[in-house]
Amino acid sequence: MDLKPLGDDDALIRTRLTSISAGTERMLFRGVMPHPMLQFPVVPGYETVGEVIEAGANARAWLGRRVYVGGNYGFVGVNPAFGGQSAHIVAPQSHLTDLGALTDAQGVMLALAATALHGIDQAGIQAGAPRVLVLGQGVVGQLAARIARARGAHVTVTDRIERRLALSVADDKWLIGDAPPTTNPQTPFDVLIDATGKMEAIAPFLMSMQKGGRVVLLGYYDAVHLPYMPVFLRELSLVASKEWAVGDLARARDLIAAGQLEVDSLITHRLSADQTAQAFDLAFNDPGCVKLVMAW
Repeated sequence: MDLKPLGDDDALIRTRLTSISAGTERMLFRGVMPHPMLQFPVVPGYETVGEVIEAGANARAWLGRRVYVGGNYGFVGVNPAFGGQSAHIVAPQSHLTDLGALTDAQGVMLALAATALHGIDQAGIQAGAPRVLVLGQGVVGQLAARIARARGAHVTVTDRIERRLALSVADDKWLIGDAPPTTNPQTPFDVLIDATGKMEAIAPFLMSMQKGGRVVLLGYYDAVHLPYMPVFLRELSLVASKEWAVGDLARARDLIAAGQLEVDSLITHRLSADQTAQAFDLAFNDPGCVKLVMAW
């Protein structure tokens, strides 16, 4: 595929490292992403770290800098969204985030770290000691739990995979089996954050919420389908969390750089770009794959 010529505000990035978002990109390949710009033909990938090697007249200050970029906006003949799995990327300078002191591997985590950070903001978790339940310990759930705990919350996490729980930074860890989970109503939660993307994972825990609690939907769902009785009895608020907001990428970078958000341990697999087929198979089908990165 061809890249468009650089505009005055554009940068050309040579890719150094990319990752695969198992949840979002799986939906992309299934053809169920809701945005028209994500319909085929499209190139996957929105977690890319690279070096700016050319720049337009207004973007010269970016030359030589290592950056995170959330996709390729310069392909000819394909939709502009995503596009990060590419050796070279054209993007407007407004879409670049300087990595500063971060390593490439830390930088490739910025998108999901910022997504988790936004979810914690949506949950209203500030300094203090609320009780927080995070469902699912994929990478977004892992990051949400770490950010909530850093803000002083007592964090409980759940997952079906023991390896994921072993990586979790939480006060309590619950392994979920095939039987419906049982919870202790004597220790209600103030906030429930769902990072599974599955409505059926949320329902069993609604009666374990504090009255007036908040349920944050940190995944993507085809429909909202929850039993109303526990929502009614607990007077719960349902809050959607889309992705990061303006400024969240830089905030996530600064948390990582300051040592307040550890992300390196979440990278469980490393491959090269010429192993793309194997990489997508691992990311989509290996439950123990929390985060996979590919070197270019």
